[in-house]
Amino acid sequence: MSFLKAIAAATSLAVASSAPSWGQSLIRDTEIEHMLHDYADPIIEAAGLQVADVDLYIVADNSLNAFVTGGQNIFLHTGIIVEADTPNQLRGVIAHETGHITGAHLARSGDAMRNAQAPMFISLGLGVLAALAGEGGAAGALMASSQQFGALSFLTYSRAQEASADQAGLQFLEAAGEPATGLVEFFERFRYQEVMSQARRFPYFRSHPLSSERISYLRDRAANAPSVNNVDTPEEIAYLRRIQAKIYGFLVDPEYVFFRYPESDTSLPARYARAVAYYHEARLDRALEEINSLLAEEPDNPYFHELHGQMLFESGHAEDAIAPHRRSVELEPTAPLLRINLAIAMIATENPAYLDEAAQHLRVALDIEPDNGFGWYQLSIIHERNGETSLAQLAIAEQAFASGQRMRANQFAARAREGLEQGSTPWFRATEIQAISQPTEAELREMRRQQRRN
Repeated sequence: MSFLKAIAAATSLAVASSAPSWGQSLIRDTEIEHMLHDYADPIIEAAGLQVADVDLYIVADNSLNAFVTGGQNIFLHTGIIVEADTPNQLRGVIAHETGHITGAHLARSGDAMRNAQAPMFISLGLGVLAALAGEGGAAGALMASSQQFGALSFLTYSRAQEASADQAGLQFLEAAGEPATGLVEFFERFRYQEVMSQARRFPYFRSHPLSSERISYLRDRAANAPSVNNVDTPEEIAYLRRIQAKIYGFLVDPEYVFFRYPESDTSLPARYARAVAYYHEARLDRALEEINSLLAEEPDNPYFHELHGQMLFESGHAEDAIAPHRRSVELEPTAPLLRINLAIAMIATENPAYLDEAAQHLRVALDIEPDNGFGWYQLSIIHERNGETSLAQLAIAEQAFASGQRMRANQFAARAREGLEQGSTPWFRATEIQAISQPTEAELREMRRQQRRN
């Protein structure tokens, strides 16, 4: 599990009045991302878009919200995932947001929000870990990025745009062979929001104005769609419940987790949520009991092994964490975050015997996900420990470039270039980063102004 913890201010809205607020930040988790891509990719393809060009981001916020900004970027609050009754409801929301993308509804209002798409969404709760490791740049970039979300409330759609996104979303669902009933069910569940004041509505319905006419149109269209009988299977619903329990376990105070998932509930989702809650309470023995029961039931589940490794690692048992993290990679070798987890555990042991393997895992992860700033930072640690200072500087330049810190990228690329063999692949890469991250005149003026102040 890879959640970015306690970076931004807590939100004041709650899905359930009895539940506490959750910290608002961008989070990464391989299991959740895989589920969302399973839902979204067929819809994106049906819309005529390239899956690789549409990014899905998860916001740790219990309010009901989803939005598009900065071009082809879909943001989903964890609250909307937890509150969905069925996978088709989430598919419906994703299809609707895809309709906003194809309609270019925010093309003229997104300029101020483009910084929100900077590729600084680091894995493993790593904004905090990067700061503790002395890498203030990564943590600072994350915190700066998270502040963008307070401004996103101004992004609203007109009723005409909403109708257009509805129609497009219905077309995409039909083309993907998915029923549109999920979108109808989702709107009908919250149709009472139509009569509430703007201030009391969920964020989603403040920016996506709801009306009875919209719901009636959607209901009629969905009822006559060829895919109307393609309902979610019990297995699909069960998997969504598992993901919802995982989110709840990580983002809600343990006392609420135990209330929602008491010991008397022996279902897999309940044990999943309690495993995380016990771990958050530093009751490692009880957490391991729960995770071991899950592993006994599904021994080849990479995400259970990942959670096992995270529990051990964050409890100060880096060496013991290696085996479960290695098993998660064996079971899911194309998941970059799982490889980064393993590399971090190896690095944390301070055993030089692990460094080559850790570097190999990081390189594979970065080949798949080259904008993972924390992966580059970890690789810089390995190069530094091996006495490869110029390669370490190049890795920091990559990390800064991935995080949108152009001046820092330029500075470290220049330092790296001086010590690298001219004409080598790393030298060419340092040269490239230096060239494309040249500071603008405005940035140079600001830099000179700061130097005069100091």
